[in-house]
Amino acid sequence: MELHNLEPAEGALKSSKRIGRGQGSGRGGTATRGHKGQQSRSGYSRKPGFEGGQMPLVRRVPKFGFKNINRIEYHCINLDAIQTLVDEFELNAIDIDTLIKHGLASKRQLVKVLGRGELSRKIDVTAHAFSASALKAIESNGGVATKI
Repeated sequence: MELHNLEPAEGALKSSKRIGRGQGSGRGGTATRGHKGQQSRSGYSRKPGFEGGQMPLVRRVPKFGFKNINRIEYHCINLDAIQTLVDEFELNAIDIDTLIKHGLASKRQLVKVLGRGELSRKIDVTAHAFSASALKAIESNGGVATKI
């Protein structure tokens, strides 16, 4: 790289043509805004989704269903994932901190344990919620399922 090869980064330079600075600039008169109309006036700003008075797409498209604002969203972890974790790291108890440490959940997630898979030994599991089949599987091996 030499001094004569240097160029400014893309987007670093403004357009060389200044707009609205008289006839001598080559962009005088209407200053590239066209003639008359709302968009030619100062202070004009188009609202997001505005379609020139036509019914906007957001209002034309039919709405379906119901979104419950009180819904509690859980991050689901199955028993087979817990069993893999226990086998790999020789653990006797699984809690939220363990799941976060091993990348199966993140800090702000609520964790629910689901019943896919089987447990081969006694494991104490602490989570925010459990499915009925997961509870049954954990307790049938002598483990304890603790809700936070």
